[in-house]
Amino acid sequence: MNISFELFPPATSNGIGKVVEIARQLADFQPDMISVTYGAGGSGRERSSRLVAELNKPSFPAITAHITVSGQSKQDVLQQMDEWQEHGVKRFVALRGDMPDMARPFKPHGDGFSSSLDLMAHLASHGAEEIYGGAYPEGHPESPSQSAELDHLKAKQDAGATALITQYFFEVDCFLRFRDRAESHGITLPIIPGILPVANFEKAKGFSKRCGASIPQFVHDRFAGLHNNPHESALMGASLTAELVMELADEGVEHFHFYTLNRADLSLTACRMLGVRPT
Repeated sequence: MNISFELFPPATSNGIGKVVEIARQLADFQPDMISVTYGAGGSGRERSSRLVAELNKPSFPAITAHITVSGQSKQDVLQQMDEWQEHGVKRFVALRGDMPDMARPFKPHGDGFSSSLDLMAHLASHGAEEIYGGAYPEGHPESPSQSAELDHLKAKQDAGATALITQYFFEVDCFLRFRDRAESHGITLPIIPGILPVANFEKAKGFSKRCGASIPQFVHDRFAGLHNNPHESALMGASLTAELVMELADEGVEHFHFYTLNRADLSLTACRMLGVRPT
């Protein structure tokens, strides 16, 4: 069973040490990688770079750096990529990313990459060992059709992506149907399900609305009445996550990517349910 985790840089540089400690807890479970994000429009690059530098050491698993094209010139993106490669980073999550004003539709930077496809092609020709692209089991909010969505995923494969990591979801069939559609469309890349362990349901509802991820009624029902009980909410989130990954494992899924939200305990509970133990 393969696992990986996502972390994001802290709001201030003073919080770097706390995130590094969380990464140490995750590293004990021998993940394939730990990915590090940065904010919309390239915001938070300095803190992201500091975190990548702190984690890209022999005591941690392979570090995978996020690169987005939105709101940045090509020079900005290439400078960031060169900096990370100088640190020895050779794995990247290549994304279009959100605009600095997330309510606005995407518009390429006048001097930037036009899309994640161009970025992937550049990474593939400049020494990247692994290139992960995004995938949306329920469809990207801006995608005009299911067919167009699959065509775009196929284009990512052709541009040099080596695997796809999905947006999170809460129903097993949602992922399985998507995987089947992708395979029938000629997409042969590994498709890694993105898993979001929910501790704060109100926050989860907010960003699910923004990114187009639906929350089924049974999830609402499970969190009903827990709004003011963070401990019980966390236990419920751990239970739901464990159920989801176990059902996916029964369907042959062998790699899980956890969106930790910089919290180790819920993701690691799910890992234990999968039979993954700390070393």
